[in-house]
Amino acid sequence: MFRRARRSVTPLHRKQEELSQRESELRNKVERLERLIEAAPRVAEETSRRQREELLRRAQTSRSRLDVSVALQDKRYGDEESGPRRRGSLRKARREGRLLFLVLAITLVVAVIWLATRLHF
Repeated sequence: MFRRARRSVTPLHRKQEELSQRESELRNKVERLERLIEAAPRVAEETSRRQREELLRRAQTSRSRLDVSVALQDKRYGDEESGPRRRGSLRKARREGRLLFLVLAITLVVAVIWLATRLHF
């Protein structure tokens, strides 16, 4: 028996193959999302259980009544536990502030003189 030579792939067949591939990809995606939805309550329960355990563990640690909460500590006085931090030079900041004030004051005087000469009070 003679076998017929296979015809070239037509655009219709190509489109059908493409659609079947997309369909299988979408089915896989839907299955994965369904598994994710089924697992969501378990994940939420696990998260809430871990949070409860963390709260219980924190509550069971003994602290002195005189301890102050970390949120209430004032960071301005260098009480942070990260170690001593070197502050910048205050003398330099004052000098820069005086220089800026002097420049602004001179600019203001020049602007007033210019306005006085233009407006003829």
